[in-house]
Amino acid sequence: MGPALIVLYAFSLLSAALLGREAEAGRALLEGAQAALPFAVQLAGGLCLWSGVTELLERAGAAAGLSRLLAPVLRRLFPRGAADPETLSALSENVSANLLGLGNAATPAGIRAAKGLHRLGVRDELCLLVVLNTASVQLFPAAAGSLRAALGASSPFDIVPAVWLCSACSLLAGLSAAALLRRLWR
Repeated sequence: MGPALIVLYAFSLLSAALLGREAEAGRALLEGAQAALPFAVQLAGGLCLWSGVTELLERAGAAAGLSRLLAPVLRRLFPRGAADPETLSALSENVSANLLGLGNAATPAGIRAAKGLHRLGVRDELCLLVVLNTASVQLFPAAAGSLRAALGASSPFDIVPAVWLCSACSLLAGLSAAALLRRLWR
C-alpha cells in the first residue's frame, strides 16, 4: 500500500470520527470491499479476452504486419534508436499494443525500448518514447471498454470517437512540446 493511499485512508477515518459517522464509514468500507471482488473478476475477464485477441493477432502475423507498417514512422521519430533492430522491434511492439488499447501488454515492450534507447545514449528519443506512452494513442480502447462493460455500460465502446480525438490532441501536444524542448535544450 502506497503512502498516498495510507494518507487517504487516515484522512477518511479522521473525517468520519470528527463528523460522528464511524458506523457509516465502516458500512461503506465493507460494501466497497464486497463489491471489489466481482468487479475485479469482470474487469480481468475483459482484459484477458483482449489480451487473447492480441495473442491471436500476433500468432497470425498481424502484429508483425502492424510493426512493418509502423516502422517508417518509428524510423522518422526515433532515427538513432530505430537503427538498432532490437530497439526498433520493442518500439513497434510498444506502439502496437498501445494502439490496441492494451497498455498492460505495452509495458514490457516499452521497458525494453527504453532500455535500448538508454543503452544507445539517445535521451531525447527516450523522452519522446515517454511522451508517446503518456499520450496513450489508441485506435481501439480495449481496457477502457472492458472497464465500462464491467461497470454496466450498455454500449461500452461508444467512446471510440472521443478516444480518437483525445489521442490525436494529446499526441500532437506531446510531439510539439518535445520538439520545442529539444530545440530549446540545444
